[in-house]
Amino acid sequence: MRVFRLPERPEQHRTSGAQILALLGFLALALLVGAVGGTATVPNVHSWYDVLPHPPGTPPDWVFGPVWTLLYIAMAVAAWLIWRGPDILTRQRRALRLWGWQLAANALWSPVFFALHRPDISFFVILVLDGLIVMTIAVFRPVSRIAAALMVPYLAWCLYATYLNAGFWFLNR
Repeated sequence: MRVFRLPERPEQHRTSGAQILALLGFLALALLVGAVGGTATVPNVHSWYDVLPHPPGTPPDWVFGPVWTLLYIAMAVAAWLIWRGPDILTRQRRALRLWGWQLAANALWSPVFFALHRPDISFFVILVLDGLIVMTIAVFRPVSRIAAALMVPYLAWCLYATYLNAGFWFLNR
C-alpha cells in the first residue's frame, strides 16, 4: 500500500504555465481593485476633491496613478511569491487570506472617500487597511522575505495616505 505524501517543495511540481497564470491572476486582481478605485476617484477629483482645502504635503494629482500602479504590481508579485512558496499549507493560506482582506479594505477606501465624500469614515477604513498591511507583512516574512519587502513601500504610502486622509477630515469638518 502506497502512502500519499505532499511534496516537500510543491512549487517544483507546478508547471511554469500554472505559475505564469497564477502571477497573471494576482496582477489582474490587484489592478482590478485599482481600476475600481479609479472609477470612484476620477469623477470626483475636479468636482469635489480639488475644491477642498488640502493638508500640507499633498502631492499633485498626476502622482497618484503611477504610484498606485507600481504598488498594485508589487502587491501582486508579493502574493504570487507566497502562493508559490515552499509549503502551500496553513501558513500560506493565512498569509493569502490576509492579503485578500487588505486588498478588500483598499478597494473600499476610494469609494468611501471620493464617491461618498466621507473623509471621516474613510479615515477609519484606512486605519483598518494599515493594520491589515502590517499583519500581512508579518505573516509574509517567514514564508518569503522578498514578498514582505515588496509590501513595505505600500505600507509607507498608505501611512502617508492616512496622514492626508486625517488632514482632509480635519480641514474640512
